[in-house]
Amino acid sequence: MAAAEIAVARPCILGESPVWDAASATLWWVDIRAPEILAWSPASGGVRSWRMPALVGSIVPRRAGGLLVGLQSGFHMFEPDTGALAFVAAPETELPKNRPNDARCDRAGRYWCGTMEDYGESARGTLYRMDADRRLEAIDGPFFVPNSICFTPDGRRMVFTDTRRGDILVFDYDEATGTRSSPRVLLAADAAPGRPDGSTVDAEGCVWNARYGGGCVVRITPHGRVDRIVELPVSQPTSCAFGGPRLDELYVTTAAQRLTNEQRARQPAAGAILALRSGVTGVPDTPFAG
Repeated sequence: MAAAEIAVARPCILGESPVWDAASATLWWVDIRAPEILAWSPASGGVRSWRMPALVGSIVPRRAGGLLVGLQSGFHMFEPDTGALAFVAAPETELPKNRPNDARCDRAGRYWCGTMEDYGESARGTLYRMDADRRLEAIDGPFFVPNSICFTPDGRRMVFTDTRRGDILVFDYDEATGTRSSPRVLLAADAAPGRPDGSTVDAEGCVWNARYGGGCVVRITPHGRVDRIVELPVSQPTSCAFGGPRLDELYVTTAAQRLTNEQRARQPAAGAILALRSGVTGVPDTPFAG
């Protein structure tokens, strides 16, 4: 496997939530702290950005077009063509320090998103599920930093972690009802460098996990074995997504937050989008059905 290269040099403070839109051949992601939604076209090299009115934790595509966005002020529909936001729900108005974090849709198009107290200082986060009718339900909690939400290609397994606690869990998943059961440890907290951040899956059912503070991305087999560790030129990778015409490029978001000047000098790629040839193909993200 070739070494990771810088795909998008524009630095983020806290890059997160990458998602590939095959129809437009565009990579979308967020800078939580800017706060901005960003989009990059590999064909043109151009980057577009939209300033958000509050911290933006994550994005997922919508089947009807546009994005479903998790803002600190609540969940909103976003139309890139106009920049308009349409309010959906704000379930945690009594917790002003909380914000949405990692999110992804199951293979049926249900939206799953975890919230957290900013910087994960206390376990006040909740895992939510939003159905296609936009009904929002609190499923589990409390959590420090809910993360790594993704679903196997067949939709029968759900992956989840609390970054602070460190174990990556896998659940049996009932796609018909949108419920999970039988949690077990897929990868223990100390089985790879750093802490588990965002994840995605490949067509072979393996989980690719960004290791925050560990300076790498790891590939975890369905049986819980790390069969690949890809070292990166940054210490704080945050998430990853497959993209490109054949879905064989792994794009990795990264962060520069809390790095000292000396650390930034040693990591000029901190905050950039990295890309690497994975040797495998990914699975398209399912858009939100609502």
